[in-house]
Amino acid sequence: GGSSRLFLSDLLVPDSFNLFVCMCVSFLSDDATGYGPVFEDQPVETIYPEESPEAKITMSCRARANPPATYQWRLNSQNIDLDGDNHYTLVGGDLVISNPIKNKHVGNYSCVATNDYGTVVSREAGVQFGYLDFFSSEEREAVHVKEGQGAVLLCAPPPHYPHELSFRWILNEFPIFITLDKRRFVSQTTGNLYISKVDSSDSGNYSCFVSSASIAKSVFSKFIPLVPLAERPIRKYPADIKVKFPDTYALVGQNVTIECFALGNPIPQIRWKKTNGELPSNHDVSMAGAHLHLYNVQYEDEGTYECEALNSKGKDWHRARVFVEAFPEWTESINSTEKDISSDYTMSCVASGKPKPHVQWLKNSYYDKRDLRFSGLTFKDSGMYQCIAENRHGVIYANAELRVIACAPTFEHNPVKWRILGAKNGRVVIECKPKAAPKPSFSWSKGTELLFNSTRVLIWEDGSLEILNVTEADEGRYTCFAENNRGKANSTGSLSITEATKITLAPSNADVKVGESTHMQCAASHDSTLDITFVWTLDAHAIDFDREGSHYERNLNGGSSGELLIKNTQLKHSGRYTCTAQTPVDNVTASANLVVRGPPGSPGGVRVEEIRDKSVHLIWSRGTDNHSPISKYTIQCRDSFSQEDWRDATTSPPDVEGNAETATVVDLFPWTEYEFRVIATNTLGTGDPSSPSPKVTTLEAGNLSTLISYSVYLQPVQPQYYYGRNFGYIVAFKPRDGYEWRKVTVADPEAKHYVHKDSSILASTEFEVKVKAFNSKGEGPYSLMAVIYSAQDVPSKAPTSVGARALSATEAIVWWLPVTQHTVEGYQVRYWRKAEDSETSSQRVVVSSRENQTRLDNMRPDSHYLIEVKAYNAAGYGPPSQHLQIYTKKAPPSRPPKIISKKLKGTSVNIAWEHVEPLANESTIDGYKVLYRQASKSTGMLFTTGKRYIDLPMHKDGDYIVEVRAYSEGGDGAVAQVRISGKTSIKYQHNTFTKMYEDPFRGRN
Repeated sequence: GGSSRLFLSDLLVPDSFNLFVCMCVSFLSDDATGYGPVFEDQPVETIYPEESPEAKITMSCRARANPPATYQWRLNSQNIDLDGDNHYTLVGGDLVISNPIKNKHVGNYSCVATNDYGTVVSREAGVQFGYLDFFSSEEREAVHVKEGQGAVLLCAPPPHYPHELSFRWILNEFPIFITLDKRRFVSQTTGNLYISKVDSSDSGNYSCFVSSASIAKSVFSKFIPLVPLAERPIRKYPADIKVKFPDTYALVGQNVTIECFALGNPIPQIRWKKTNGELPSNHDVSMAGAHLHLYNVQYEDEGTYECEALNSKGKDWHRARVFVEAFPEWTESINSTEKDISSDYTMSCVASGKPKPHVQWLKNSYYDKRDLRFSGLTFKDSGMYQCIAENRHGVIYANAELRVIACAPTFEHNPVKWRILGAKNGRVVIECKPKAAPKPSFSWSKGTELLFNSTRVLIWEDGSLEILNVTEADEGRYTCFAENNRGKANSTGSLSITEATKITLAPSNADVKVGESTHMQCAASHDSTLDITFVWTLDAHAIDFDREGSHYERNLNGGSSGELLIKNTQLKHSGRYTCTAQTPVDNVTASANLVVRGPPGSPGGVRVEEIRDKSVHLIWSRGTDNHSPISKYTIQCRDSFSQEDWRDATTSPPDVEGNAETATVVDLFPWTEYEFRVIATNTLGTGDPSSPSPKVTTLEAGNLSTLISYSVYLQPVQPQYYYGRNFGYIVAFKPRDGYEWRKVTVADPEAKHYVHKDSSILASTEFEVKVKAFNSKGEGPYSLMAVIYSAQDVPSKAPTSVGARALSATEAIVWWLPVTQHTVEGYQVRYWRKAEDSETSSQRVVVSSRENQTRLDNMRPDSHYLIEVKAYNAAGYGPPSQHLQIYTKKAPPSRPPKIISKKLKGTSVNIAWEHVEPLANESTIDGYKVLYRQASKSTGMLFTTGKRYIDLPMHKDGDYIVEVRAYSEGGDGAVAQVRISGKTSIKYQHNTFTKMYEDPFRGRN
């Protein structure tokens, strides 16, 4: 983003500017004696209809100021002569333009507000004259089209301003408008009417109806006769895209619509896709596919979009880019402030946007080209300052008043605290914060004794007095003296010493199983004159006894004990528990660890490698053992014939040990689609299964160098339908052009396939197959006939034009031109690190022949990889492509953002965080992603921003979680969380670190 700092030491200030010495009061509050202008109403972009019956334009301007502001207006940066031009009248701060003239009053207007404290300039607002001329009175020529062909009726709208128009078409007479459907489309860019295929019902007279919402005017064209010409038979035509969206610019947060429509018979179907990824989740398709809407556009929506039109005669496609840019937005702004005379101060403005905004400064409406950094403030530096950020999409202003003050010290509004309490042997800080400018010097006394810095007593730079290891001898009256070159003052307070709070019974470490209960003891001694409370936290999160009452309970045995009962423990209750005993004067803590042991968590990342005809090699990642070592893994599988039934798979070796992360699954059926999952077990039970692996298909059986075979797959009949003993199947088959059926008997009632082997069969021979069941009573009817092919030879060609690019630190995408041989069943992609890995240990991904690209995952950051692609079929793998080299991105930021504030702003909540600095081996940060979700859900609304804060709607019911993470080309970084609720506390957390803050909105109305 753009940024600027303004140095003020050399600023030129008009001689007419009034200098002053302010009193020691806050000018920022409502009861201030005076303050500079603050805009409450500013001019807005205005379109004046040329045919408007109201012969005036009003440009609004109002500023809050004390004393009241005076106003001046500028047109194209030049002052308007309000007295010498009778077209202009000033009403309050508003500018009224009477009987406006187009060639005189078009331009950019700004309002200037001035009082004794300074001058500010409003944002610029343009005045333009709006018009929509009538269509030409010339007759339109008739359009003759054969039935089945497409037609385009041109609108050719008349001259107009502004450019935004809406279009409809009249059929025969007003107000009968044609209905749009998948066959008819009106472009809202050109106004043209498109009919994908004309039929006899389209005959009629058409008129283009144009509306301008800005000036509330509509006009329509002369009628265009459309004459369909009969043709029998009606011919068919391939899809032909006529409405092609151009390269389009969209702004972050806005909505954009792109158009695509095709002629053709049959009516083409419109499909949309994004060539470098999935369509955004916030998209919608309307007008039978002709409109693609992108809502709340974000930077990641940028890319190339493709519209494909297809029918049975052919297809057409069009591609164009959507570029995402952004209006300027402040990430760091200026605020009104008062500063001591002779002090140093820097004003800083930082703006984000795309393109990068240009930042410049005004002081009292005068431009200055330098940064604004004060070195030794003087009264001349007081005034109204404005920071302006601009790119091609717009301009934003930030306004602030700087007031330089000088006054003698005074404790009138902030005296030393009258009574201060300190715990014995503890630390006491007595604050001294008078109003004074320039900054005063400080000294302290106890009674009549002047105090000096020592190993136990320290006077801070801000005037505060610190005393360490206090005892009863330190009790007494303490006076703070403040003095500067304009005067001196003092204020006194009294220090009393109380007994220190001490833990007398600390919690002890505990170890339990899931479902058991335990307790944590905590007791403390304290000063009898003070109240004591006990606060419990788990891993620095305060325990909410109202929400978690089913698991946590306090056992208050008198005022000096705060025992914690933990009931029906769950795995989430493991962690470090801290008891804090606190009084108004001091606090003390003690901690203990609770270990909750239970069944293991689910394994992750299950994937399949080394696919063979009857076996696959399975890889997974260990889940958590939940404090009890994993003793074994169970592998389960299901095939495409039993989608609902998982069964234990046979592995080699039969027992998969608890330290394993790979296994070979055997005894599978050839040429069958499978998915797998893994379940971990320990001495405390069996955990949840992993997510299923991606589906894979085993290879077809047979050694094709000596034998050609083909397989018939059966859907077995369920036992309740056997209807007798000796149940089995009869499989009949013959070549497609043959006449004699050959029959074989399969006696196994649970058989799912039959493989026929015959060395005389040529590869890819077409066969017709049918199956029927039998039992001891006879034979049933044949199934419907199916067509299959005998096995093929391996593919003879390698994929070509292999390309790839890294998507992040751990992912890449690879693509290739498909092998044209029809026997190809799929592709295998192998990838490995060039220096660190051997080719035999490469990772593999298998896709079907319908795909010509795939993602590669589980890669290492900032690494050099080699990639190859092979085609395969049931006979085996073809030759590999040439090795392709890519480099993965650097790792994403490992450190989460530090959330620094949560502020209520009306009906929204503002979340702010510190910038994340990437480490040397991490990717540069591109921005931040913010996920706003209900606490009970894992999905929600996702925002991206270049700022370090975001405003989110405040929900009245339920708890919400805000997750903030930096993102980079290497991927998404570590996440920080904050909980938003109506409760009395909010939680900030990232990774395992959490800190509790008091809810700043508690008690507000």
